[in-house]
Amino acid sequence: MRVTVVGSGFVGASTAMRVAQKGLADEVVMVDIIEDLPQGLALDMRESAPIEGFEPNVRGTNDYADTAGSDLVVITAGLPRQPGMSRMDLLEKNAGIIRDVVGKVAGHSPNAILIVVTNPLDEMTFLASEVSGFSRERVMGMAGVLDSSRLRYFISEELSVSPSRAEAMTLGSHGESMVPLPRPATVEGKPLTELVDRAALERLYQRTRDAGAEIVALLKKGSAYYAPSAARRSAASSSSIRSSSTISSTPRRPSLAGTPT
Repeated sequence: MRVTVVGSGFVGASTAMRVAQKGLADEVVMVDIIEDLPQGLALDMRESAPIEGFEPNVRGTNDYADTAGSDLVVITAGLPRQPGMSRMDLLEKNAGIIRDVVGKVAGHSPNAILIVVTNPLDEMTFLASEVSGFSRERVMGMAGVLDSSRLRYFISEELSVSPSRAEAMTLGSHGESMVPLPRPATVEGKPLTELVDRAALERLYQRTRDAGAEIVALLKKGSAYYAPSAARRSAASSSSIRSSSTISSTPRRPSLAGTPT
């Protein structure tokens, strides 16, 4: 199985490393427009393989021809948020990037599954579907995995338990319209609604909606990448082995067909 990661920034590089370390692909290819950047990062990763105990099957390139025949493509290319920016502030510029990237990916890997990371996530996922012409089952965003992980962590922090003891799920878009599901949320098998009051629930839900902005504000430059790359690795794993893990797909939005570039 060949996995391509488009973009060699913090998110892309972290994703490629996680996929390689977990042994999810026979080959991991990083592609970027910046000359020598993906090649250097890939070499650094390969040199860590003897210590970490994974196959050194990562390579970098600036040529989409080297990604041909990919089974799974994770698209991280695009501008990140800066403090004070909303995801929608990135719409116009990142739409142009996604149009270009997806056109190249679809041309070289017409049978691939696409996982979109670029913000604003829901709009870029729809645009990727339109540009690629792929069926909706083959184009997805990773919001559900990431937002659910964030909510699980915040619950565990609130109740001072291990995150492995907390279960939670979110649906819907990546942002203010995210929908947390109270009923599936549990801690050590006990319903969350029995462990915290309504005010605490709302605080947890709102912090999950604002989680990305909270990190952007703390970093001052750039955005989150450890949790997002873990979410992409999880999505890649589910896509590659057809596991029962839940991945929230982004709904189609016909009104975006004319997104400006």
